[in-house]
Amino acid sequence: MWLLVPLALATVVGAALLYPFGVEQKTGAEVGLNQTPVEAVVTGMAENCGEKCVAITVKMSDGPSPGQSITIPSVKGPGAPSFALGDEVVLSYSGTQPQAAESYQIVDYQRGWSLVVLALLFAAAVLLLGRWQGLAALGALLLSFAVLVLFVMPSLLAGQNPLMVAVVGAGLIMFVVLYLTHGISARTSTAVLGTLVSLALIGVLGALFSALSSLTGLDDDTANLVRLLGTDIDTRGLLLAGTLIGALGVLDDVTVTQTSAVWELRRANDKLTWRELFAAGSRIGRDHMSSVVNTLVMAYAGAALPLLLAISLAGRSMGEILTAQQIAQEIVRTLVGSIGLVAAIPVTTALAALVAVRQEVAPASAEPADPEPSAPEPKTVKRAKPAATPVEPQPAKPKPGKPRPARIEGDLFTGYDPGKGPWERPGDPSGASAPRARRAAPARQAPPARRRSFE
Repeated sequence: MWLLVPLALATVVGAALLYPFGVEQKTGAEVGLNQTPVEAVVTGMAENCGEKCVAITVKMSDGPSPGQSITIPSVKGPGAPSFALGDEVVLSYSGTQPQAAESYQIVDYQRGWSLVVLALLFAAAVLLLGRWQGLAALGALLLSFAVLVLFVMPSLLAGQNPLMVAVVGAGLIMFVVLYLTHGISARTSTAVLGTLVSLALIGVLGALFSALSSLTGLDDDTANLVRLLGTDIDTRGLLLAGTLIGALGVLDDVTVTQTSAVWELRRANDKLTWRELFAAGSRIGRDHMSSVVNTLVMAYAGAALPLLLAISLAGRSMGEILTAQQIAQEIVRTLVGSIGLVAAIPVTTALAALVAVRQEVAPASAEPADPEPSAPEPKTVKRAKPAATPVEPQPAKPKPGKPRPARIEGDLFTGYDPGKGPWERPGDPSGASAPRARRAAPARQAPPARRRSFE
């Protein structure tokens, strides 16, 4: 509490200071973006506009002229989008002449319904497995997007320091997501502390190696953003902000997993010391570390795959490709984030072990065990005594402390006791036929007595 309360207050104060109150951000035509999206449906296609051209007729459903049909030429060939009748597309309207086809251009497909179906499937899967905790996770996800849209993006567009905005935004997301999903407890607080330490390490290493590598953060998208904003923005800080926010999601996974592992080890054996808990949790963390680092590297490599292909086609060597501006910044992001993930494992494990050994072990909510089947009562089978009964040897006395088992007597070979009279066939159990008359068994000489005692 002494560590977390000041950090939470600092996060709230930082958000209040960095949020651009009273600043209206220019959008659309005010920043030079004169293109307006218009939804339309493809109603006709004709290949009469050239060898590598197809004329597409669309009917607009909104925009300046809803219900109007226009014909727009589109490129045909490898790499060009292919359209079919009934496709829902998005047009770009330049804002000059609403009735002229030259004012429109097909730029994209409408894909809102498919994304909604995918989001519903995702929510159903989370709720099916997580139930109430899954519902809390979905709420935390929505709040994370709200922090990004309502705080991080407006603050960056207003020209605030990107690194400070990322630190405060990551703190808000972390406190909201972890406590809402996992509840307010010492375990969750330990995960929050481990995440904070790792984020601080990522920020320091990112700033250091971005300066040592002379990374500017200026790629095509960032350059266009700076031109549209018309204000001075720290592009290197924007690069670091993306690194922090990108690593935050994986850090949550690592820290929560490590704290849960330490607490379960403590519950399984409350005699473990701090060193033993730390050693056992670290062994679990090593396996987790290898998979998480690989996940982060593959995520960045997948995002930069088109760029890698474009640079490789230029005939440049591998060293030139890896040290190029756009590739080098992805390498810095990946390696700095991976170092933070690796450091999060021992830091979080040590904190969790220190806190767990000072807490009373809560009994696990176990279901009542099934009652063990009771042993059947021993039966004593009596056997007809012959005329001359041999003297039975005295059984050995049982050892003290152990109950003496019951003695079982009888013929263990035939299973038939002549002392009960002649053998008879049982009647029909269903009662359909009358029981047969008792038939005397033929007289036979009784076998010699074989009396055995089993203890």
